[in-house]
Amino acid sequence: MNRITSSISDSQIVHRSKQMASDAGHVTKRLLKSTGKAAWIAGTTFLILALPLIIEMDREQQLSELELQQASLLGTPPQK
Repeated sequence: MNRITSSISDSQIVHRSKQMASDAGHVTKRLLKSTGKAAWIAGTTFLILALPLIIEMDREQQLSELELQQASLLGTPPQK
């Protein structure tokens, strides 16, 4: 029994399967690492470029709403 187990564990198929599993793990690790880098780049780019634009658009909208509210309180027609 021990001889059969030893011959199976030393076979080329088992060795090749272990190697393939190791290679798959290595590829998966590199893929996750590069995906993480891409997510970091996309996130920081969004924060630097898009977030200030969104804040400014919101500020402009609030100012426009305030002007409309003031115009309605004073009874003057809103300016376009």
